[in-house]
Amino acid sequence: MPSIERQLAAIRAGLSRLGPAQAAAAASDGALLVDIRYAALRDRDGTIPGAVIVERNELEWRLDPLSPHRVPQAVGHDLPVIVICNEGYASSLAAVSLQSLGLHRATDLDGGFQAWREAGLPVTPPDGRPTVPTAHIGQQGP
Repeated sequence: MPSIERQLAAIRAGLSRLGPAQAAAAASDGALLVDIRYAALRDRDGTIPGAVIVERNELEWRLDPLSPHRVPQAVGHDLPVIVICNEGYASSLAAVSLQSLGLHRATDLDGGFQAWREAGLPVTPPDGRPTVPTAHIGQQGP
C-alpha cells in the first residue's frame, strides 16, 4: 500500500538535496532561496536573509516563469531554486512539483530552516535584526 514515507523516499531519490552550507554557497552563486514556511513559523523563528517568501499554496504560480503571477526572480526554467520548509519534508514535495513545471534545477534544503539555523547561517529573527552579517548570502558581487 502506498504511503507518504514511500512517496517521499522515491521523490528524494531523484533530487540532489543540499545541506545548509551547500545551499548558502549556491545562493551566493545566484540560486534562488524560496521559503515556503507558513507565517506563524516565520514569525516564531525568523527568516533567511535574501530568501523569497512564497506560501506553499502559491508556489507553482509564483515560480513558473510563464505565469503572469510569477515573482520577479522567476526569470527562466534554468534558474536554480532551493525550496525551504521548516524541517525538509514539504520542501521535497514542492521541489518535485517545480521540476514538473520545467524548473529542472529545483531542489530543496535537507533539514529545512531548522538545519540552516543550527548550522549557524544567517537568520533574521522576528525583530528584524540579522544574527550574522548577510552581505554574501544570496547577493552578487564582492
